[in-house]
Amino acid sequence: MAGFKGPGVILAGGAGRRIGGNKAEVLLAGRPLWRHVADRVQPQVQDLVVNALAPLGPLGAIPDTIPDLGPLGGILTALDWAIAQGAERVLTVAVDTPFLPRDLVAGLAEVEGDIAMAETADGAHGTTALWDVRLAGDLRAALAAGTRKVTAWTADRAALVRFEGTDPPPFFNVNTQADLSKAERWLA
Repeated sequence: MAGFKGPGVILAGGAGRRIGGNKAEVLLAGRPLWRHVADRVQPQVQDLVVNALAPLGPLGAIPDTIPDLGPLGGILTALDWAIAQGAERVLTVAVDTPFLPRDLVAGLAEVEGDIAMAETADGAHGTTALWDVRLAGDLRAALAAGTRKVTAWTADRAALVRFEGTDPPPFFNVNTQADLSKAERWLA
């Protein structure tokens, strides 16, 4: 699978309660979080959209296939959208990860299998992965059965791809105002 140049989806469907609202639009160094993520990911994929109700800037929006299912619901939406695009795999990343590696896709694409998921010394990063679109039916069934945790569904399916830590950490999540302040210091 080396050389993947397929579609990518930024998962931005969360309510952002811990940070005070629409996380995608929270400003980091004067720019919305979604823009930081898009700038990192867009050069690595063929097409980039956002899993949200409305477009973000120039990015098209794909609303949840089945609403209110959390990150796994966003992943299902990404799989369904990628199938409609004729893709075999799709990349997903979270909207709150502004320091993603610039070689993320190259690293993930080296791995064969249903799911190539990013990992650091801190553990697996469940929403940062390349997904085989043939998983859509299995995921839909798991969601219907009540599965909601990404790690619960991917535990025996994902091949973990190790990314070394950097400063700032490549998969740092901006979830709170304290996280936002920390990210601001890294960018200063």
